[in-house]
Amino acid sequence: MGEALRRIGDLDGFELEQIVPAAEQWRYRNKLEYSFGESDGETALGFHARGRWDLIVDVDDCRLASEAGNAARNRVRDWARLESISPYDARSHKGVLRNLVVREGRRSGQIQTRLVTSASRLPRPPVDLHTAIEGDSGSTDGPTGALGEERLREELCGLRLEMSHGAFFQTNTEMAERLYGVAAEFAGLSGSERVFDLFCGIGTIGLTMAAQAGEVWGLEIVPEAIADAERNAERNEIENTRFLAANARTGVRPLVEQAGKPDVVVIDPPRAGLSQKIVRRVIECEAKKIVYVSCNPTTLAPNAAQLGEAGYRLTRVRPVDMFPQTPHIECVALLEKA
Repeated sequence: MGEALRRIGDLDGFELEQIVPAAEQWRYRNKLEYSFGESDGETALGFHARGRWDLIVDVDDCRLASEAGNAARNRVRDWARLESISPYDARSHKGVLRNLVVREGRRSGQIQTRLVTSASRLPRPPVDLHTAIEGDSGSTDGPTGALGEERLREELCGLRLEMSHGAFFQTNTEMAERLYGVAAEFAGLSGSERVFDLFCGIGTIGLTMAAQAGEVWGLEIVPEAIADAERNAERNEIENTRFLAANARTGVRPLVEQAGKPDVVVIDPPRAGLSQKIVRRVIECEAKKIVYVSCNPTTLAPNAAQLGEAGYRLTRVRPVDMFPQTPHIECVALLEKA
């Protein structure tokens, strides 16, 4: 990570801190997506073979998933075999079943499964799995859409959260708590600051910082996630937060006009990082601190370099092992205005 920041961003003088180790090496993921295929004449449900889009490796026990998550996947596969529902074939454009998403509330014990299908009428999936159907028609012989609870429940940093099926949530619940703890430490809030939480999703980072902040403003492009964030604030009786549905590229200037300039900007972008225009909008905020949560040091580096040209200095970087058994690493970076 340090090498990437120095080589790509020409950054130096920052403290690369000790990595925060993973709480669990195995069975830590709260979300996995599986693909349907055919193996030995039977419906298979698992992962694409390395380098192959047409070959699915059937899975009985994925060691990154919990035992409950594995059981849910196998239950759906057994149902598909029992009902003789064929997997979709991209070459012939025949068949029904495409993908299965399994999500788990690690603290709530709730399991959700979501089927992605081609246009077809399906037998009712196992009702106890809270299965939802999504596809060209989404139709079943029973009720359409979600057959169980619409939102996934979870607990994080002492907060009770709910999220829509498509909302982003860190795939490692236990390490998300540690990650957000590092972000709060780097923000160094004293109780009076105005915080902007960009790419806020369902509000997790902003809500975990709210008790130490004067006010928190969250910005997110997905309206359903903003609705989740507002519900989560109300559910936890947090009154000093506001969440707005807007693109960060066009929404930051109106946010500054409405709320005033922030003391701290928290950024948790996708792997692609920030566009140059969004970086310019962040610079215009003139915040004293920028807390950048990154899942990709190769995009953090050029973003930090551009911020450096505007007078920000990268002072601290702390890696967090969110994804054991993979080469991916998360980190929190602190940039302070010189």
